Amino acid sequence: MAVKRREFLGHMAAGSAIVTMPAFLQGCGVQSATAVSQATPENPFMAWFGVDQATAARVMSELTARGADASDLYFQHTRSNSLRLEDGIVSSASSGIQQGVGLRVVIGEQTGYAFTEDLTMPSMLAAARTASAIASGNAVAVPQAFSPLGTGDLYTTTVPWSDVGIDQKLPVLKFVEEKAKAMDPAIEKVAVYWADADERVMIATLDGKLVTDHRPMTRLTVVVTAKRDGEVQTGYSNIAAREEFGWYSEERILTMVKEAVDRTMIQFEAIRPPAGEMPVILASGASGILLHEAIGHGMEADFNRKGTSIYSDMMGKKVAEPFVTVVDQASIPRERGALNYDDEGNKAGRTVMVENGILKSYLHDQISAKQYGLGPTGSGRRESYKYSPMPRMSCTFMEDGPHTKDEIIAAVDHGIICETYTNGQVQIGAGDYTFYVKNGWLVEKGKVTAPIKDVNIIGNGPESLKRITMVANDARLDTGGWTCGKNGQSVPVSQGIPTVLVSNMTVGGENVS
Repeated sequence: MAVKRREFLGHMAAGSAIVTMPAFLQGCGVQSATAVSQATPENPFMAWFGVDQATAARVMSELTARGADASDLYFQHTRSNSLRLEDGIVSSASSGIQQGVGLRVVIGEQTGYAFTEDLTMPSMLAAARTASAIASGNAVAVPQAFSPLGTGDLYTTTVPWSDVGIDQKLPVLKFVEEKAKAMDPAIEKVAVYWADADERVMIATLDGKLVTDHRPMTRLTVVVTAKRDGEVQTGYSNIAAREEFGWYSEERILTMVKEAVDRTMIQFEAIRPPAGEMPVILASGASGILLHEAIGHGMEADFNRKGTSIYSDMMGKKVAEPFVTVVDQASIPRERGALNYDDEGNKAGRTVMVENGILKSYLHDQISAKQYGLGPTGSGRRESYKYSPMPRMSCTFMEDGPHTKDEIIAAVDHGIICETYTNGQVQIGAGDYTFYVKNGWLVEKGKVTAPIKDVNIIGNGPESLKRITMVANDARLDTGGWTCGKNGQSVPVSQGIPTVLVSNMTVGGENVS
């Protein structure tokens, strides 16, 4: 089955858009240019690669020839690009294309899965036979025609990333470097990292759904190194979204650069706090990493179905104070974790996991939802066509509470504020965690008294959730480029939290005699 080149070129000519260099990037040492892009077809796999409904039906018939409770075909085509600028020089640049189809058949609790990079009929039929080998029953009826679902509008783009050239992107990196170095004479080195991806998926399901989604992604990161009186400190910041080139405004970039510089320079004044058990204030935004890792994973249905999560027998029970509500919501426009449809073809939306302190729902894919006798929550996700989907978070956050940030600080006699994090480890079943805090603040007698750095916080997710005694009204999603890993698969996510007071946590600072 050859790609319909003539039809593809026809779509190229059918509609076009222009991306031009933003005015604030003029003079960055790279010649201005424009790129022309074709309009995105409603179903790019059928239009560009010749995979029509008859093809999908034929492959589905082979996939379910030995029986099936459910099955799906997951087509993916992704073009990705990355750049790295160090010391004013592009130290690396790469582009890649990932294309293929994953074929899944489900019978009871068994899953057969195969994939192929070759979108020809013989190759797809061979993969279908491999996946179907788990079954030994009779063939099931498959749809001969599929019902296309409406194209989502959470992250539409005028020009796809595949048509934005390096001559548009490089001035952004040079602008970041120039502005970072100009903010403080102590800054010795600036590294800037760029990534973008133009992903298109098509999902055909045994129950007749046909989903297409065009998923853009971009991320920009700056790492700053400063030296003062022989002491060296580093800091970083990044921004990411399902956005297009025009999202990189001067204001947005400068905010990111200033954040990285401020995080770096404050470390020259920072101290390590005393170690021990104490109240910990989780700053709004990036502290959502604790909510995601130490609590959110425990609410994914596969861990609960297997009984490995501490929440597996707590549905309908109190897990936090009444002012705590935890949500996973994929339908937030242009967020890094946003999805129009999950990777099983279900509409992605909003799932309230904890409502007013009561555990209300797990995050379900189709397999876990059926076993619990529920509908899926649109939480079936996979890294690529090479993997079978499983329950995953998307945009996870805690909603506003009744307090203010100032009230929370005033309530702490001796504790710390955790602001930025560099890494951590979590035991998902029990929820035990350790996080490394890069930036934070010491709180004494209700006042912020000094910056702190290089602190470990240690605790247990479910216990920390119970120990949340105050929640502020300043909830926000962090704009960083968060990526979640689970069972060997990585997916983009968003996370956030208001300012929160955890009454007691272990802080690994300095031992004071």
